[in-house]
Amino acid sequence: MVAPALPDPAVNLQRIALGVEYRGTAYSGFQRQSSGVPSVQAALEKALERVAGGSPVSLRCAGRTDARVHASGQVVHFDTAVERSMQAWVMGSNANLPDDISVTWARPMPAHFDARFSAVARRYRYVIYNDPVRPAHMGREVTWNHRPLDLLRMQEAGQCLVGTHDFSAFRAQQCQARSPVKTLHHLRLQQQGRFMVIDVRANAFLHHMVRNIAGVLMAIGTGERPVAWAAEVLASRQRKQGGVTAHPYGLYLVRVEYPPEFSLPERFLGPHFLSALSD
Repeated sequence: MVAPALPDPAVNLQRIALGVEYRGTAYSGFQRQSSGVPSVQAALEKALERVAGGSPVSLRCAGRTDARVHASGQVVHFDTAVERSMQAWVMGSNANLPDDISVTWARPMPAHFDARFSAVARRYRYVIYNDPVRPAHMGREVTWNHRPLDLLRMQEAGQCLVGTHDFSAFRAQQCQARSPVKTLHHLRLQQQGRFMVIDVRANAFLHHMVRNIAGVLMAIGTGERPVAWAAEVLASRQRKQGGVTAHPYGLYLVRVEYPPEFSLPERFLGPHFLSALSD
């Protein structure tokens, strides 16, 4: 793991953290791509540079979400010598951003804060629209499953994944994490009308881990697989045993948690259209 870069005290840089939400449908992911395809990072840096009067801005994020994945609780930081109020960073950025990206807050941070390396937990929600008819609205903001899903079967199956495990069976082949061992603090399922939400919190996640968990649970929810299959997949430590990777459209990074010393704001858990769900 690369050590986080600290501001050079000789240059009098200030470290600033931002809260960011976005609809990932039109983007190749958060991370800027060398090919120049649209990314959330590139759009954010361009907007921030305009607020900074043309001074370059380089962001580090808490979680490098994949193509077409969304966020309601992303956290980023950058270093700058430009003096602006926190309100100016928020309002100025939003005035220069496309309507599918918003900065929700800004805070000055100590030099040792790092959006990625200071995080102690991350939380995702995977949103499924469960109905026989394909939805005309939010088609790229939820995952549609036309087969009836049994919430109780999915809840029972998911509990075997809670705790510290080797999640090799739930990681993508291209995953670059040094260790497949992660601690899943909770896995909850809630239902709101036709929406079913898989809510997971962990110290860290592997590439495609949440989408692979969602794929396994949906196969169990339809009755295609038995409840015990989730435990069998986990024990196998083989990705090929885990079935189909679920679509990215329903996945949201909803919260990143940090030690209390940083006192970062905590907004409601997203996405917005599910704000009535319990935290």
